[in-house]
Amino acid sequence: MQNIKEIEDLIRLISKLPGLGPVSAKRIVLKLINNKEELVKPLASTLAQVYKNVMRCNSCGSLKSNSNGCSNCESSKEKFNKICVVEDIADQWTIENSNIFKGYFHILGGTISSAGQRKEDLLINSLVERVKRDKIDEVILALSETVEGQTTGFYIRDSLRNQDINVTKLARGMPIGYSPENLDDGTLFSAFKNRSKLNPNSD
Repeated sequence: MQNIKEIEDLIRLISKLPGLGPVSAKRIVLKLINNKEELVKPLASTLAQVYKNVMRCNSCGSLKSNSNGCSNCESSKEKFNKICVVEDIADQWTIENSNIFKGYFHILGGTISSAGQRKEDLLINSLVERVKRDKIDEVILALSETVEGQTTGFYIRDSLRNQDINVTKLARGMPIGYSPENLDDGTLFSAFKNRSKLNPNSD
């Protein structure tokens, strides 16, 4: 391969994306180079706009644009009494696309002890504030069936112990080690429909 630094840097960056390795990254880079006007120019412009204008909401953790408020936690069209708590934005998108859940989402940004993250690094305090502010009746924990996911779920339950709400978790239709992002619509539907209480006032 020709020793061109710009190409090598681009391959290295693209290969860091999920599901892509060096071979796939090389194919993508060649496609981009052969279609500069149709792909590279608009892609560069769009990426610059995303970098400048798109960010995570400090309250709910979802994505929002600088020019607009957060449609997830500041919706004026419809008020909900449920919040679905997930680990990352990919889980939110999966559940939204399934049309199974109608309510607010809260994206923690990971789990306790995951990749060195502590509970202070997650948006758990803001979840408690949203529950109080928005008069939420139920918090649904749609967390991964892992040790970290379950540990995070129990910590959230304890954090909501003094709130008069139901804390539920998805049913065991979720396989061990999986997160909502990995599930098909049928499994997600069963997990939501058969969710069980995780009472914050229980021991």
